[in-house]
Amino acid sequence: MTPDDPEETQPLLGPPRDSYPRSRRGFLAAFAAALGPLSFGYALGYSSPAIPSLRRAAPPAPHLDDTAASWFGAVVTLGAAAGGVLGGWLLDRAGRKLSLLLCTLPFVAGFAVITAAKDVWTLLGGRLFTGLACGIASLVAPVYISEIAYPSVRGLLGSCVQLMVVTGILLAYLAGWVLEWRWLAVLGCVPPTFMLLLMCYMPETPRFLLTQHKHEEAMAALHFLWGIEQDLEEPPMETEHQGFHLTQLRQPGIYKPFIIGISLMAFQQLSGINAVMFYAETIFEEAKFKDSSLASVVVGLIQVVFTAVAALIMDRAGRRLLLAFSGVIMVLSTSAFGTYFKLAQGAPGNSSNVSLLASVSMEPSDASMGLAWLAVGSMCLFIAGFAVGWGPIPWLLMSEIFPQHVKGVATGVCVLTNWLMAFLVTKEFSSLMYLSAVL
Repeated sequence: MTPDDPEETQPLLGPPRDSYPRSRRGFLAAFAAALGPLSFGYALGYSSPAIPSLRRAAPPAPHLDDTAASWFGAVVTLGAAAGGVLGGWLLDRAGRKLSLLLCTLPFVAGFAVITAAKDVWTLLGGRLFTGLACGIASLVAPVYISEIAYPSVRGLLGSCVQLMVVTGILLAYLAGWVLEWRWLAVLGCVPPTFMLLLMCYMPETPRFLLTQHKHEEAMAALHFLWGIEQDLEEPPMETEHQGFHLTQLRQPGIYKPFIIGISLMAFQQLSGINAVMFYAETIFEEAKFKDSSLASVVVGLIQVVFTAVAALIMDRAGRRLLLAFSGVIMVLSTSAFGTYFKLAQGAPGNSSNVSLLASVSMEPSDASMGLAWLAVGSMCLFIAGFAVGWGPIPWLLMSEIFPQHVKGVATGVCVLTNWLMAFLVTKEFSSLMYLSAVL
């Protein structure tokens, strides 16, 4: 994207950045679209309580061994990688609204298959379906929200995508505290069903309608969302039909956003966040923490709180500062968590009977209590650090930095990168946990 590109320098919705909308239905539309990320977050968090539940399950329910559990956590990311490619194709052809409506089908179908599963392969098939929906939702929802967002609240609404993802993860953790894996899957059908109902009444984005030369419909959508009655300029014909060609990668306005977007997505997953969230309960069990379910809920709650903080300060603090601050916090916290496991190796009964709700009046000399709180504290610090920067910002920037005529392909490549890296991290995490236990 270059400064002299007329399509990309004009404001998204036309009005000045410091003006205020006369209608607030744009927030409702953003919420309806964000139910996709909520469903996507629930699907990610589902494996954390479901894996221990399936390991305890008695016949005829399917039972997960270590290998099956690693695939159960990781296969959703393979489906999401395919969904990212499909979502990029749908984005420019079916439109933003229809793409969101379509992604509700594999969400519901996937959780329905898991609910009816009687063997491991059926479970994995259901996870693959939900992963496909996750990939589509993770690509389309940020673009839809960015294109309907009023300029003065674009950072806030864009950050709400990640806020809804972590809310979905927290919902899965909370539900896993009281529900077994089948009922957890039934609950997973609820958010996409509400999304389907709400999105039926929401408009397509004005920008997409303009690229289809539906000027009156774009004006009507803008009036519905924010009460604005202002003429909109259609994108240039030559830009619209230009499409994407590999030769365009020689242009700085194309290859620089590509490098930025792909790098952000790769580094986001290499931080290990999905391994932490997929296997949060398992991690605390391996750390011999008695209340592993409660500890997972605390981790999810912290992620929601700090993601909300990031949404509120995003437009004031700036993206670059928050990314740097987030990275420093994650380095410190993962170092502390690694230190915990190193110290725990030398203390056989280190924290096997430590409760998260243990009385604070216990003597400070209790080494096992200190080690247990080091585990929880470092994990919570990591989640907080990720939530204020590397969680929401890559998705927000993905929807902002690409020129309109390459947005479908470019965002598809970014999402594909994100989920392929997520697969590598989550699949190998179980193997590394087993290897560390053996050594």
